[in-house]
Amino acid sequence: MPDIQQQADEKVFAGRALVAGFATGSIVFSDTALSFWGGVDSRTGEVIDRHHPLSTQVLTGKILAIPGGRGSCTGSSVLMELIMNGHAPAGIVVSRQEEILSLGVIVAEEVFGRSIPVVQLSEDDFAELHSIPEVTLIGDKVIASRIETAPGFDAADRTYGNSIALTSRDRSALNGEMGKAVQVAMRATTRMAEIQGATELIDISQVHIDGCIYTGPTSLEFAKRMRDWEGRVAVPTTLNSISVDQMRWREQGVSPDVAGPASELGEAYASMGARKTFTCAPYQLSSAPRQGEQVAWAESNAVVFANSVLGARTAKYPDYLDLCIALTGRAPLTGPHIADNRRASLVVNVSGFVSRDDMVYPILGYHIGKLVGDEIPVVIGLETWKPNLDDLKAFGAGFATTSGSPMFHIVGVTPEADSLESIIGSKIKASYEICPKDVVADWRKLNGGSVDAIEFVALGNPHFSFDECARLAALCEGLTKHPDVKVLVTCNRATFERASAANLVGKLSDFGVEFVTDACWCTLAEPVIPKSVDTIITNSAKFAHYGPGLTGKALRFGSLADCVAAACQGELNTVRPTWDNGSRLPMID
Repeated sequence: MPDIQQQADEKVFAGRALVAGFATGSIVFSDTALSFWGGVDSRTGEVIDRHHPLSTQVLTGKILAIPGGRGSCTGSSVLMELIMNGHAPAGIVVSRQEEILSLGVIVAEEVFGRSIPVVQLSEDDFAELHSIPEVTLIGDKVIASRIETAPGFDAADRTYGNSIALTSRDRSALNGEMGKAVQVAMRATTRMAEIQGATELIDISQVHIDGCIYTGPTSLEFAKRMRDWEGRVAVPTTLNSISVDQMRWREQGVSPDVAGPASELGEAYASMGARKTFTCAPYQLSSAPRQGEQVAWAESNAVVFANSVLGARTAKYPDYLDLCIALTGRAPLTGPHIADNRRASLVVNVSGFVSRDDMVYPILGYHIGKLVGDEIPVVIGLETWKPNLDDLKAFGAGFATTSGSPMFHIVGVTPEADSLESIIGSKIKASYEICPKDVVADWRKLNGGSVDAIEFVALGNPHFSFDECARLAALCEGLTKHPDVKVLVTCNRATFERASAANLVGKLSDFGVEFVTDACWCTLAEPVIPKSVDTIITNSAKFAHYGPGLTGKALRFGSLADCVAAACQGELNTVRPTWDNGSRLPMID
C-alpha cells in the first residue's frame, strides 16, 4: 500500500476496519444512530425516518458517518439491497462496534462478491468528522480529503477464524466439506465473531430468522442461493413475519407482483427446514426458550424480550447471520451469551407517574432506549406497577426502536433483577431520573397528525397476543365502529386460531375489525392501507416511529382505549395521559 501520509495533506484517523476496502466521497454526518430498516429506502438510499436528523438525505455514493445502527435487525438486509442495486453509501464510518450494517456488507461480499468499506473510529476522532466535508476510507484509516485511486482489496486473500478456537467440525464447514451453504454460513459467522472479539463458538438450541422479510430482489436471491446450495437448518428454527398474508393476500387486493416474491421468500426459508410461524413475536409460541437457554434470535423486539423477559441468552443477530447460525448450529460466544455481559451499566429511576395507562409502557421504553444507546439499563421505580407480558412487550418494542442494546432489566419484574445490587455491573456509567414531563416530548413527537380526523386504526406491532384480542373485544363490546374507519389487527397464525376458537375473532369481526396474519405493520402498505387514508392511530410506539416513513401517512399514538374511541368517532382530539396528578395533555400542541 502506498504511503497514505504522502497522498494527503489532511489528517489521517487510524481506526478499525470492520470490512476492509476503499471509498472516497463527501460526508453525510450525524451523531444520531440510524436504523436502515424503516429508516432508509431500500430502493433509493433516501433516509425516510422522519424523526432522524438526516431525514430526506440521499446516501447514495456518500460516506455515511453515524455512531452505528439501531432498531431493527433487518438493517443488514436493507444495506445489502442497496449495495446490489447501486444506491448504497460508498462507505460507512461508525464510532462503535457495528454488527448489523457490517453483516449486510459481509454477506454481500461472501454471496455476491460486492462490498463497501466499514471503519470504526474512536468517539473523539468520529466527532471531528462533523466539520470535514470529504474523506477517503482505506483499510482501517479515514483520511480527511479525497483520494481518487488506492490499492485494491482482494477478498480471495481473506482468511477465516484464525483468532477463534474452532472445532474440527467448524473447520470442516469452513473448508466446504459440508456443502457450499454451510461453508458460506460459517465464513460469515467467523467474520462476525472476529468483529465481536469472540474467541470461540457455542452450540445454540434454536434460531428465530428475521431475514425472511422481503426487502427487494436481493433478499430473495440470497435465500434461493442458500437453498439451492442445499442449505438445511441444523437446529429448530422459527420464521419472523413475512411481507404478505399468505392466506388472505388476494382478498386484500395485494398485487401478485408484490405477494409472489414475498411468499416465495418465506417458502425458500421453509424449504430449508424452518417452521412457518411467520411472527415477529416468537415468545408467544409454545417453543419459546427457557431462562438461561442459549439461542440465536433476530428481530429487534424479539431479541429484547427473549433476553429481558424470558431470561434466555441471545445477541441481537442481524438478518442473514440468523440463517447462517441456523445452518451451522453455532454462534459466537459474546455479548449477552455471557453472564457478566448481561449486567446493567446504567440506572434509570422512574418516578412521579401518579396514574398509568397502557400507553405509558411503550413510551417509557422508547424514551429509555434513546437515553441508553447500546448500554444495558436497569430500571427502578416500577416494582409496584406489576406489568403483564403485553406491557413488557410494548415496553421492549419501544426500547428496541431507539436503542441498539440487546436487553433491559426492571427491578422486581424481570427474572435477573431481583434487586438493584444483583444486576448492576462493576461500574455504573450513569444514572437517569425520569418523570412524566420527561417523556411528554417523545409522546408528542409520535403524534404527528395535524388534524383530528382518523381513518385507520393499526394494532399489533409487535403481533397482538390472545390476551390483547380479549381486551380489545371487551373494549368494543356494545359499541359501533364508524363506517369510514378501518381497524386492522396483525397477529400470528396460532394466536388467530386460538382467538377464533374462543369466538374473539367473531366478536371483533362483528365490530368491524379485520385481521392479517403472517405479516406485520413494518411490511404492510397499499392496498392493505388504502391510498385515501391520511391519518393512522396506533398504540405502538414502534409503529408510530417508523410508520410515517414506511407508509407516508401521519401517525397518532394513543392507548388501546383511545384507538377504540377513534374507531367509533372517526376522530380523536384528546388523549389521557393522566400520568402527572391527573392532568390532561392536548393531543397536539
